Amino acid sequence: MEENAKKILGSVAIPPEIIEEIKKSVANIADFGKKIEDHISQNTTNLLDVVLFGAISLGASDIHIEPQENQIRLRIRLDGVLQDAVFFNQNIYHNLLSRIKLLSKIKLNITNTPQDGRFTISIEDLLIEIRTSSLPAEYGESIVMRILNPKNLVGLESLELREDLYKIFQKEIKKPNGMIIITGPTGSGKTTTLYAFLMKIQNPEIKIITIEDPIEYHIKGVSQTQVAPEKGYDFPEGLRSIVRQDPDVILVGEIRDAETASITLQASLTGHLVLSTIHTNDAAGTIPRLVDLGMETSSIASSLKMVIGQRLVRKVCSKCSTLASPLKEELLEIEKGLQNLPKELLKTLPAVAEAMAGKVKIPKISAKGCKDCNFTGYKDRRGLFEVFLVEEDMERFILTNPPVSEIKKRAIENGMITIYQSGLIEVVLGRTTLEEVKKVVEED
Repeated sequence: MEENAKKILGSVAIPPEIIEEIKKSVANIADFGKKIEDHISQNTTNLLDVVLFGAISLGASDIHIEPQENQIRLRIRLDGVLQDAVFFNQNIYHNLLSRIKLLSKIKLNITNTPQDGRFTISIEDLLIEIRTSSLPAEYGESIVMRILNPKNLVGLESLELREDLYKIFQKEIKKPNGMIIITGPTGSGKTTTLYAFLMKIQNPEIKIITIEDPIEYHIKGVSQTQVAPEKGYDFPEGLRSIVRQDPDVILVGEIRDAETASITLQASLTGHLVLSTIHTNDAAGTIPRLVDLGMETSSIASSLKMVIGQRLVRKVCSKCSTLASPLKEELLEIEKGLQNLPKELLKTLPAVAEAMAGKVKIPKISAKGCKDCNFTGYKDRRGLFEVFLVEEDMERFILTNPPVSEIKKRAIENGMITIYQSGLIEVVLGRTTLEEVKKVVEED
């Protein structure tokens, strides 16, 4: 028993026959559920292989196994939304739970305390890391497996940025020092954007070091480190060590406390380009948040170069969505939201200019969707951004310690397009719906 456990602990190779079977027969969530049911009577290892590779092949970000009173629910998160895949009995659940815990190096005999673990899946030539979390719940342990697929790593060109955003990003990330901060809730794509920046600026002439919690994706040629608080290696301690390694670019996974903020700001003032994230509601909230952490406005103003607010919005399915004239109230909302856009932007987006004149058709999703979009009407996601630069005018303004509302107002006066306006632009360009934008971000 112990020898067998050692063989499977921490990694799993998906068999070629499972890969081939799923590639041929799983195209949507309904196919996925049926495939699990087909394998439910087989051995647990085989069943978990089907669950894992089926979810990966559909592009899921997470797998949820949730005990309920009379059955177990398995769901996967597609394009940010959870969808039911299959229900099964307690016996199947307990077998899967033991297998997942063993792979993840989670203690099998502990059921009343949350635990975290990880394992790696080998699929042909691809290695995919799975982060496992177990949580005691009313009817058993709830398991969530987060899928970290390196195929999700994309370059700056693949982020489908507007031309104005692409030019700003490209210019700012090439600066030799200063700080770039991305803000947004968990799951808003901040890490994807930061990694896209790293891949764009990476070259043999510079040294890039990251400190993350955890390392989500591995980038060739970048020195990546992971915090281990239980060993005394936290963000502040890691940063102190990193600056002694002569880096040109430093990525700090998240600014969570005063000490991390202080060292990060100092690094950006001493010849390093620093990329990081912080949790606030919008880009403007970044500055008051740093002040709340005890940072001086003079340090913030002189170190910050660019602040980015980010959300993810689902794109309409190209197979089943249609274009239709907006309702009167929808047209008024679009016109009102876009009325203060810079004239330079309107020149590059003629469809937006036409929308301002009332000549627009916007996407409408099919109520039932189709097989191609898992019957949701949406497929894939794209980023919505708001960006402001800390140039001379904004730098002087930050020194006055203004509130969030005034920072946002000044940024808009300086040409910032808000996340909400970015969403409306995507609607006008036929990429998403007004309903989806309003679900993701509040109106300005």
